[in-house]
Amino acid sequence: MSEPAEDLRAPAGAAEARALLREGEIDVEGRMLDASNVTLFGTVRTGTLEAECVYKPVAGERPLWDFPDGTLAGREVSAALVSEATGWDVVPPTVLREGPFGPGMVQLWVDGDPDVDLAAFVRSDHPGLRRMAVFDAVVNNADRKGGHIIPTPSGHVYGVDHGICFSTDPKLRTLLWRWAGKPLLLEALAVLERLADDLRGDLGEALHEHLTRREVRCTQQRVAELLRTQVHPEPSGDWPALPWPPF
Repeated sequence: MSEPAEDLRAPAGAAEARALLREGEIDVEGRMLDASNVTLFGTVRTGTLEAECVYKPVAGERPLWDFPDGTLAGREVSAALVSEATGWDVVPPTVLREGPFGPGMVQLWVDGDPDVDLAAFVRSDHPGLRRMAVFDAVVNNADRKGGHIIPTPSGHVYGVDHGICFSTDPKLRTLLWRWAGKPLLLEALAVLERLADDLRGDLGEALHEHLTRREVRCTQQRVAELLRTQVHPEPSGDWPALPWPPF
């Protein structure tokens, strides 16, 4: 995608990026044709800031029988809220706002590291992937494909495409089963303890704007179960363990 204009600068940090995404003018440049729902890319600008972004209008969502409530955009924003609460920044800065084609999810575009072999990377023991595996268990991610994992040149790992998360049924489907059945790290347990408190407070209230009360309650229960067992979850056998296609 295009380089930022010389008189504008990129946002410094996640908070400034979210402000830009909320307040900036979106200039749609094209559509990602391989996406199952309408996914547009372009640039978002204010008077001083500019960044590339992804815009998914609610009007372009296909109805899903197993996610009948709310919107996929709302689930994407909910995943971003949980990500922010963990402090792991699994999800790039994301907001729900009015756009050129109506309300939708707007997310900061993240460039992956072109030198990384993604097929090999997703089988690695990278700590960012292990955190992502815990995050996915919390949000009940039904579609963690390899293409939804973005290792960056800085070493940070982002995850994208969280429209089919937060089901009330166990639907974890992911390539990140490397740690299944293994003890959770102390870092993860500390984050989950904090997340449990947040879900009973401000985070829970924020999620209620996008999810049903039962979906939020099930999220609380998943966190409680992770804290009880203190191990990474294993495939249940009641749902395909791997997404298809995997990449």
